[in-house]
Amino acid sequence: MLCFRLFLCAALIANLHRFAQAEESDPAVAGKGEEAAGETLEEKTVDGFSDADRATMAEGSEKHEFQAEVNRLMDIIINSLYTDKQVFLRELISNAADALEKARFHSVQDESFLADSKDLEIKVEHDPDAKTISIIDTGIGMSKADLINNLGTVAKSGTTNFLEAMSEGADANLIGQFGVGFYSAFLVADKVSVTSKCNDDPVQHVWESSADASFTVSDDPRGNTLGRGTRVTLQLKEDAHDYLSEDKLKESAKKYSQFIQFPIYVKVKKEVDVESEESDDDDDDDEKEDEEKKDDVETKDEEEKEDKKEAPTKKTVYEWEQVNTQKAIWMRAKEDVTEEEYTEFYKSISKDYLDPLAYTHFNAEGEIEFKSILFLPKKAPFDMMDNYWTKKSEVKLFVRRVLVAEKFDELLPRYLNFVRGVVDSDDLPLNVSREQLQQNKIMKVISKKLVRKVLELMKKLAKEEEGEDDDEEKEDGDDEKKEKKEEEKTDEEKKDKKEDDEKSWTKFWKEFNKNLKMGCYEDDSNRSKLSKLLRFTTTKSEGKEISLDKYLDRMQESQESIYYMSGDSLETMQKAPSMQVFKKKDLEVLMLSDHLDEPCLQKLADYEGKKFVSIQKADVKLDETEDEKKRFTKVKDMYKPLTDWWKDTLTDFTEKGAMKAAGVKIEKVEVSKRLTESPVVVVTSQFGYSAQQEKVMKAQAFQNKDQLSMMSGRKTLEINPNHPVVTDLLAKIKADKSDKAAVDTAQVLFQTALIESGYELADASALVNRVYRLMSKELGVDPDAPIKEVEIPEGEDEEEAEEEEEKDDDESKDEAEEAKVDGDDKKEEL
Repeated sequence: MLCFRLFLCAALIANLHRFAQAEESDPAVAGKGEEAAGETLEEKTVDGFSDADRATMAEGSEKHEFQAEVNRLMDIIINSLYTDKQVFLRELISNAADALEKARFHSVQDESFLADSKDLEIKVEHDPDAKTISIIDTGIGMSKADLINNLGTVAKSGTTNFLEAMSEGADANLIGQFGVGFYSAFLVADKVSVTSKCNDDPVQHVWESSADASFTVSDDPRGNTLGRGTRVTLQLKEDAHDYLSEDKLKESAKKYSQFIQFPIYVKVKKEVDVESEESDDDDDDDEKEDEEKKDDVETKDEEEKEDKKEAPTKKTVYEWEQVNTQKAIWMRAKEDVTEEEYTEFYKSISKDYLDPLAYTHFNAEGEIEFKSILFLPKKAPFDMMDNYWTKKSEVKLFVRRVLVAEKFDELLPRYLNFVRGVVDSDDLPLNVSREQLQQNKIMKVISKKLVRKVLELMKKLAKEEEGEDDDEEKEDGDDEKKEKKEEEKTDEEKKDKKEDDEKSWTKFWKEFNKNLKMGCYEDDSNRSKLSKLLRFTTTKSEGKEISLDKYLDRMQESQESIYYMSGDSLETMQKAPSMQVFKKKDLEVLMLSDHLDEPCLQKLADYEGKKFVSIQKADVKLDETEDEKKRFTKVKDMYKPLTDWWKDTLTDFTEKGAMKAAGVKIEKVEVSKRLTESPVVVVTSQFGYSAQQEKVMKAQAFQNKDQLSMMSGRKTLEINPNHPVVTDLLAKIKADKSDKAAVDTAQVLFQTALIESGYELADASALVNRVYRLMSKELGVDPDAPIKEVEIPEGEDEEEAEEEEEKDDDESKDEAEEAKVDGDDKKEEL
């Protein structure tokens, strides 16, 4: 940005200078100014200077031009523009690719342009002894004037000039735009030498500079060594000697330029066997002689053969190894790309050993045009959710096949950070260093299109699986008509197929379901699309996960809501008291065992017009007949004394009694419609945390206890009027409201209901003491009896000691007898 400001300031000063010269040279303009001044009745004083004062100053002033500090400007370009020094190779290879593209463009118009140098290629070599790296291309080359203008003028782009000179509609697909990429060479080099030869100039020239205020251009005394093209040689700094390694050069060249359309070669050193080479060369010449001497060779003994097998000598040779063997398949039509090519390309960019699960290849047109291939992997990274908030998108951003960034913050939302692929555009608004986009609006457009394509790919996978499931159900229906033996065989075959070839969407959901749930929570604009991809286990799905659309298809006609509940496991939820009435009425319930499920559904609020309702909250409404409504009203009035008394008892218990520190607040006690077997159940308010959510929030390292107590919600105790315990409690309350046994029973029932509903007791000592008292009564022991030390009878210790002494004496006698017998046996043997 600082570099741009300097350029803008220079342009502004130049424009002001030209305007001043035009004003001085045009007498008409000056005359008009004098007439305007004469017409002014009163002289204006600005900053203490009158017009006369300013005229006097103008007559005696000296005019100077701004001086650009070249050294400072070069320092800004070299050290402040780029964040990673290894981009120098990217910039120089990009410049070489531009030169080759220009040569190819001219060769189309003039077939004789390439002459003897028909191979358009880039070569990178290093000299460890001289501490230099050279980048050679067979491109268009530069004349002496080009070297002075393009390399001697900062921000002078030959590529830009070439594009401006081209006719409209032509596309040379060139990279360089700003004219400062060449100077990135000084990130690693103290001195840069450029040798170039073009067809328009018969002389080969050498340009040299040390990034100071000067450069030199001279004729090459060696003559024409290049034929056509350019050789850039860098004399490396001490801290850049690691680039003299073959592996480092190949890695850097492949990282940024592996998809350049022209071949890139790196000079590598290899050791070969000298004898094998010589024998290969002499095979053709000695073929006849070998045939004549065939019989003699067969008669030679083994010693002569061993003499021939001498140790081979090693010879060092240098070869050119191509580093950009992988092609940019996104530039081709998807009909022309095979599955093997897609798989190979995915493995090259993702470093994954598995094949991709699915992919999408598309061209985006409109406000911004780009080509892209996106892949869905089969396996999730092991640390995917560990660094979820800091991990960047793994989609690589290219500009004309040159890598700009491996990871971008906003290219894809966080929940899609597992997607791999590439995005390539010809007209992205990059900054000068080509490391980030200048306009955030363009990034949002690209991101929006990428997200839409990824979600469409997921939707396609999900639909294919649903279609297969429907076909399997039909096949199962037909198989029922067949004989039992045939049915058993087909079932076994189906099981084997499912084990060998698991469905694509099932695989994907197992690996990345948390990402989609996070997306449902975070992405407001795509929440409805993501909701169609969600899968949940239900009370009727027999352990399988189904879509919300399937749930809607199986809903009862009078059902107005989608019911769900959350818990630690499916087994626990199946036994929950809140589930009892739904089993009785045969209503399907979503069972959410993952801690991300419930926040996801709460964000959704509804699906296809059906609201999500938690059966663990107090606002559940079920269909009732008129007779059921009348009966419930009568039961409610009948149990009103008990519910009012129970409410007052629990209020004292939670605010003044043993559960004061628990933070539980009682909303009300009412007759329940959801209980069929259990005596009581505890539910929370409509907007309060469920039991599962409370556990998750309490497990947070930086939890806010005040916020947690506020969001926990007030609890409602629902009682089952048909249960014998509740019926007996009503009778006791009618007889005596101060009955201590009734109070204890009411409190114990409330605490056990909290535990059964999934809530935690902050202090379980009160409940434990009551359980101990009940156990004492059951055993016929007075629960209020004091605890005394057990009395041990006198003499008991002495008797035990005597018994132990007698045992020790007997054991010692037995050992002595055994030793005597062993001694006698040895004497007899001797």
